[in-house]
Amino acid sequence: MSSFPSPAFLATWNPRLLGVLRIVLGFLFIQHGTAKLFGVPHVAMFDGLQLLSLMGAAGVLELVGGALLLVGLFTRPVAFILSGQMAFAYFMMHAPQGFFPVLNGGELAVLYCFAFLYYAVAGAGAYSLDSLRSKAP
Repeated sequence: MSSFPSPAFLATWNPRLLGVLRIVLGFLFIQHGTAKLFGVPHVAMFDGLQLLSLMGAAGVLELVGGALLLVGLFTRPVAFILSGQMAFAYFMMHAPQGFFPVLNGGELAVLYCFAFLYYAVAGAGAYSLDSLRSKAP
């Protein structure tokens, strides 16, 4: 009896889906940075945000880090830094409001943290500048 999905199917699609997920993750994360730094999309909480503040620094990390993830450049170190940023954000902003992320509004920070941590270990997957750089002579 053959297993589904077959090992060949998984070997073919695993790096591709890893790459697609990285692209989507980077695109979504960039929006946090653009909301903080440029007001697009507009989030009232970020009105008047100063670049030289903790939230301003977070916006820079989100914009630059999200863009690097989107194209898959320096994925492992960038993902590691962003994972730390999200852990810091969770423990600074959400955890003081209670233990459970579903109640303290920290679910997204936890998901980003562990998704980035996974990419720090797994690498960029397909469709990345990292994969092109590793094939260069």
